[in-house]
Amino acid sequence: MPRAIWKGAVSFGMVSIPIKLYTATDEKDVSFNLLHKKDGARIKTQRYCPEEDAVVEWGDVVRGYEIAPEQYVVMEPEDFEKVPVDTTHAIEITDFVPAAQIDPIYYQKTYYLEPEKIGGKPFALLREVLKDSELVALAKVTLRQKEQLCTLRVYRNTIALETMLYADEIRGADDLDVPADVSIGEKELAMAKSLVEMLTGDFEPEKYHDAYREALLELIERKAEGQEIKRPAPVAGKVTDLMEALRASIDAAKRERVPAGPALEDEAEAEAAPKPARRKRAG
Repeated sequence: MPRAIWKGAVSFGMVSIPIKLYTATDEKDVSFNLLHKKDGARIKTQRYCPEEDAVVEWGDVVRGYEIAPEQYVVMEPEDFEKVPVDTTHAIEITDFVPAAQIDPIYYQKTYYLEPEKIGGKPFALLREVLKDSELVALAKVTLRQKEQLCTLRVYRNTIALETMLYADEIRGADDLDVPADVSIGEKELAMAKSLVEMLTGDFEPEKYHDAYREALLELIERKAEGQEIKRPAPVAGKVTDLMEALRASIDAAKRERVPAGPALEDEAEAEAAPKPARRKRAG
């Protein structure tokens, strides 16, 4: 069982639901150590004090907020517990909104909520209200010295909390050089829609995987075995003609979505087979 990263309560009107918060995701990545190129020794990261020309132990490090050049207010761990906001130990629900009104750009990270035993019934009540209303709850919670905007929504048998960015943390897109008045032909639009329809289906997360990570680990294993590693062949050039690209994409989608069955295979073999020579008429 993973460790809870936060303990507190969900504040729902006058109802308080004691809960624990758990990280819901575990990102996979290939990690590397930094080595000295000359002798292969592992590089160490150390905290260095230029004033004393010495390495500083972690226990001698404190946090400081710069209020003027080279002037700091030192913050002790207990100081962060004294910040006068209620969200330090509580998730305060303030509103309920349709999930479709929240653009995905606002979402950051997902966590799971688990009720303490005493909070089992009110937790189940909140979960059922969210499920029946098809709404998400907007709330605030303080995590890692930041008051986060967040949503609460039903996820399988529990409630998921997703931290969000504030509006002033979203960069605008108005300054991007994006084409506005572009003439799109009816045939191009029809073919693009046809391609979209052919690629439309249900979301199945299990069928997607990180091909780069798998290939990188395989390359590392081969290199560890002393095998010669060759650069892969360059990818074929992209088709620049839009209609030609759409036709090629539709053909590829057909091959991907409609595998050749026995009948199609027989037709293909018949097409490829040499045709018998025609007899010349006598006379």
